[in-house]
Amino acid sequence: MNQRERFLATISFKPVDRYPYYELGIWGQTYERWLQEGLREDELAGDWFRGEPKFAQLDRRDFIPLDMGPIPGFDQILEEDERYVVFIDRWGQKHRALKEGTVRGTRICMDTYMDFFVKKREDFLEFKKRFDPKDPSRYPKNWEELKRKWMSRDYPLYLTENCGFAGLYWNLRQMMGTENLSYAFYDQPELVHEILDWMVEFFIETTKKVLTELEIDAFTFNEDFAFKNGPLISPKIYKEFFQPRHKAISEYLRKHNVKVIELDSDGNTEPLIPLIIEAGINCHWPLESAAEMDPVKLRKEYGKDLAFMGGIDKRELAKDKKAIEEELRRKIIPMLEFGGYIPTVDHTVPPEVPLDNFLYYLELKRKIAETGSI
Repeated sequence: MNQRERFLATISFKPVDRYPYYELGIWGQTYERWLQEGLREDELAGDWFRGEPKFAQLDRRDFIPLDMGPIPGFDQILEEDERYVVFIDRWGQKHRALKEGTVRGTRICMDTYMDFFVKKREDFLEFKKRFDPKDPSRYPKNWEELKRKWMSRDYPLYLTENCGFAGLYWNLRQMMGTENLSYAFYDQPELVHEILDWMVEFFIETTKKVLTELEIDAFTFNEDFAFKNGPLISPKIYKEFFQPRHKAISEYLRKHNVKVIELDSDGNTEPLIPLIIEAGINCHWPLESAAEMDPVKLRKEYGKDLAFMGGIDKRELAKDKKAIEEELRRKIIPMLEFGGYIPTVDHTVPPEVPLDNFLYYLELKRKIAETGSI
């Protein structure tokens, strides 16, 4: 099987020679640690989603670099000293960020979010002026060249970069902030509905050219609408505000033969899973272990209604080889019977994980794929 066939067959629960070898990436601090532990820059360099770091021997994927954000962006640095920077990002969010400890773009703690652009309808009307779906700069300048390359590919192709469109909740949160959005579902429901309908229209208008000129394999809704103990929205809120729009986009994609529609969310999304299946989503990742998102448990509950990626506990990889063996034995081997599962670490790999442990994890993952056992 080639890599495209293997990916599509895995997500569809069809027989495969092995599961795909993917990973989500590493922290900047992890990058520096692994350099000190023996890897070279050329072995570590590259996009993990595309499978480029040489040492990991990952399978290839590619992602169309559509620009789905505001043009122009709101970017502006407001204050800066030796320790902190206060800035407005592309989406109009005001941050206060700790500079100390930042390595290769990875900060050691979350930014403090201080303000957001959209507070009322007038703000939204001003905001959406920066989202012309027909702006030619949304497409890469070498579009025709890329298109010719992708027409003869033997690997999966995604409609946008990871987080390139992000998702419906994700984009609302960037516009309004988590707390403000949580109130808006109740205090300004008409505005939230209006914004979501506009998002669907913008998505369809912007991607129409791609979907008529290329055959696309997959698309990801990056939502991150859950935390350790459960979703940040109730099933009722999801059903009213998000399910109809997820469904509309999913149906649009399927009409253009996109076979894999993924949901990416950290945290525990279990109360929403039956509803996201109804919305047409057929794969979910990264299955955060600290939030009790166990792939074996989820498979027992949802059968072949939903494929999964992820679920390998990064904390176990930081321990020892026995812990790694137990984690893979408990999670990967039972999933082989049904398929529909691509094992990866349950998010980016933190610096607590030694290089030797990560290499051992990759080795065991390959052994299981080839032999069915450890």
